[in-house]
This record gives sequence, structure tokens and C-alpha cells, in this order.
Amino acid sequence: MPIKNLGQWHRLWLRVGAKGDPLNVWLNLIRRYAEPHRAYHTLGHIDHCLDELGISRHLAPHSDAIEFALWYHDAVYDATAKDNEEKSAELAVKAINAISLPENFANRVRNLILATKKHTAPANNPDAQLLIDIDLAILGQNEKKFDEYERQIREEYKEVPYEIFKTKRIEILESFLDREHIYSTAFFRQKYEERARENIGRSIVRLSHR
Repeated sequence: MPIKNLGQWHRLWLRVGAKGDPLNVWLNLIRRYAEPHRAYHTLGHIDHCLDELGISRHLAPHSDAIEFALWYHDAVYDATAKDNEEKSAELAVKAINAISLPENFANRVRNLILATKKHTAPANNPDAQLLIDIDLAILGQNEKKFDEYERQIREEYKEVPYEIFKTKRIEILESFLDREHIYSTAFFRQKYEERARENIGRSIVRLSHR
């Protein structure tokens, strides 16, 4: 039982003034992140995201909405589907309505989750910028953690023929290198930008030679 996560969830619940039983909502989320087809998009990913938020929440105008969005942003995950973000956002809004939180909070969380679909955020949306930087923090981890992440992504797409997976994966990785900055916030650029570019470049080379 991930008690650390339960404690974080309960504190968020109290801060936002949610009604009802936080344990039942949390257990439903935990069950989703424990689905057998997941390798990377598990509670471990949420754990890492919450840790990254813990050291950067001072940058966010609406940090509680970001935290709620992080909990739900991969709640629905099917590697072959194209609407995971939409379904995750829908699930989050349904949960928010059920625990009697305001409509503006629901809309904010929904838009934050939808922003993870293409991992882009407008310059005038610091909440979305921070959430996306947090979601992409894995790219800037040490070599061992990044390589394990790449292995887990392949595991989630194991039903996809390798040549197709390789082509699509290289396209995605190259799209990050093509950006002026992978990370939108100065905080995450300083922390992870250089290492992320090194990791991505190394992964592209490895994929290209298989």
C-alpha cells in the first residue's frame, strides 16, 4: 500500500475542500495505475511527477490544480488509443464534480490534462508549462533511469512491430530536439535541458542502428 501517496492525496483533498471519502477515490486511481498493460505509466510515474512538483510548485499560480491534474493525467492509458488524454480529462472532471469542487477548478484541471497530449503550452499559461515540464522530467534523468524509461515505453508498445515502433519513436524524439527548448520554464531548463538532449540523442542513435 503506497502510504506516501495516500498522505499526499489526503493533504490535497483537504486543501481543495473536497467532499466525500478520499480513500475510495484514491483506491480507484491506484487500481487504474496498476493495470497489467502498463510499464511506464504507473504509480511510479505519478510518484516522480509529484516529487518534481514538490520542488517547483512555487512557480505555479494554481499548484493544487496542477497536482490534481498530475494524479489523473494518465488515469486512462491504452498505448494503441488516440484519446487517452481526453478520457483521462473526462474522468478527472467526473471525479471533481462528484466531490463538489467548483466548475472553474474542473475546467482548469481538464485543460491541463489535455495540454499533455502534444506536450505544448502557450507562453501565457504558466500552470500548463509547469505541468508539461514535470511530465517531461524523465527525459533529463540519469542514463540508467532514462534507458529504463525507454525500455518501458517499448514494453507498452510490444504489440506494435518493431520497425514501425522504431520509426515513430525516432520521430517523437527528434521533435523534442527540434524545439528551441524542451522545457518551458527556466527552472526545468537549468535542471534537465542539457541531460535531456544528451539522452534523446543517444536513444535516437541506438534506435537507428537496430
